[in-house]
This record gives sequence, structure tokens and C-alpha cells, in this order.
Amino acid sequence: MPLAMNKEVFITCAVTGSGATQDRSPHVPRSPAQIAESAIDAAKAGAAIVHCHVRDPETGRPSRDPALYREVTERIRDAQVDVVLNLTAGMGGDIVFGSTEAPFPVNAAGTDMVGATERMVHVAECLPEICTLDCGTMNFAEADYVMTNTPGMLRAMGRMMTELGVKPEIEAFDTGHLWFAKELVNEGTLTSPALVQLCMGVPWGAPNDLHTFMAMVNAVPQDWTWSAFSLGRDQMPYVSAAVLAGGNVRVGLEDNLWLGKGQLATNAQLVERAVTLIENMGARVVGPDAVRERLGLVKRAPKVAA
Repeated sequence: MPLAMNKEVFITCAVTGSGATQDRSPHVPRSPAQIAESAIDAAKAGAAIVHCHVRDPETGRPSRDPALYREVTERIRDAQVDVVLNLTAGMGGDIVFGSTEAPFPVNAAGTDMVGATERMVHVAECLPEICTLDCGTMNFAEADYVMTNTPGMLRAMGRMMTELGVKPEIEAFDTGHLWFAKELVNEGTLTSPALVQLCMGVPWGAPNDLHTFMAMVNAVPQDWTWSAFSLGRDQMPYVSAAVLAGGNVRVGLEDNLWLGKGQLATNAQLVERAVTLIENMGARVVGPDAVRERLGLVKRAPKVAA
């Protein structure tokens, strides 16, 4: 197929994630203040969207604490820089099984499996413009860990997002996830046109090669908006690949810690590098207002507790 390069590109910065990177780089933010500061710096560098998880401020371990999300949200909204806020809704679907001969009981230390409403508490309280919806269950690289998102759970969470007026960012880690996302739109659980993030090279989802990437791209409906990313050293090549294929881009410390060999990156530096690549390709980096217009977003304040 001929190239359909995107000439108006928005950048998402995935600020901290939930992976075990907190001790691998001093630039991975832990506390709400650090996460918000890093997000604000990324916005100043050119990110139109910041995608945020929260972590325990002491240990750096991933958290679902709504109070941490509220603090991050408030700090970003109070800053003198505009950016679209995207909060994860992916936490709370983790199962770590026991040994291969005795999978039950599950590993209590690693398992965090809760209901749809609890997974959405912080989204309902903070009312970000976007939140993520991981559209499927998947084996990750760890031997006995499964990211668990059943069709019933996804339908329940999707309905909540639609009722709250928060735009779901469908995270597709494989082709079947896109298939189910289209079903959610067809049945009316999600509204169309949808927003999709193509997640490439995450073991054991869609492998990181251009044949698979283009298969994913070609499976996205023409009227939907999509972005893509890959991990580690492939983060920046996928900036170029996504723009060439007609999409938008994601960078950030959730997916890659390095600016170059032996040089640990900050979120702002990764965004700056992406801006340079995009502009050198002859495209333009657009800001949060253009994203809101394109996606039909409404910037809102969080709910005020009674």
C-alpha cells in the first residue's frame, strides 16, 4: 500500500508506567510531585498528552491509590502549561499463578485482581480527558504473570468510561485486541470514532517487526485515530514508522530509559528527540488544543467531594 504520512502529529509521553524500572534510572519519577513535574516538563518539550500511572512514593512500586492519582491530577492541572491528561485504568487486572504443577492458590504478593468499579475509582474521581482500556488478556514476559482483561470486564469498564465522558485509549497489544475493540464500538459500548494505541514488541504480544506493525495499522478503521510505540532502542525508530504509516507517536520512560548508549534519558529529552524526528520528516507537532478538537475531548475539573 502507498504511504499515507501524517503531517499533523501529536506526541503522548508515558511518564512512569508500572514496570520495575524505579531502581534502574534516577529519572523515573515515583512521588506524585515527581510524576507531575516530569509530565509538565514533557508537555513543555512538546507532548500534547501525558499518560500517567502512580507509584508508592517510598518504594516506587506501582499503586492504585486514588489519593496519589488526585495529587498528580491536581498538580498537572494547576501548572501553567496546558496538556491532555491520560490516566491508566490498567491496574487491578494482574494474576501471578503458583508453580506449573500447583498454579493455585495464586501468588498473593503479585496478584492484584479487583472489580471493574474499583479499577475505575480514580478515573471517576479525577475525570481525565482520556483513560486507557487494555483490550485483552495477555501473557507477559514473566513466567507465571497474566494481564487479565476478560470480555465482561472490558464491557463493564468501557460502559463506565462512556458514561463518564472520558475518552478510552484502546491499548492493543495484539491483533485480537483490535478485533474486540471494534466489537465494543459496533455494539455501542464505546463510541466511534475511537482512539487506539498500538503497543509493539511487548512480550508476548504483537512482535516488533514492520510486517506485524502494518498488519495492526491496516486493521484500524479509517476514521479512528491511532498512535504507536515500541520499547527500548526501538522507541525512536517507531516514531518515524508511525508517522510514515499515518499515525501519532508515544515516547517516555514507561517504555524506554535511554537517550543513547550509556546515557539515561528524562521524559522531556525523549519528547524533544521525537519532536526533532517528526519535524525533520516534514511533519508538524500539534498541541493539546488540536488533540481536543480532533478527538472531541472536553477538559474538565475533578469531582468535588461532598
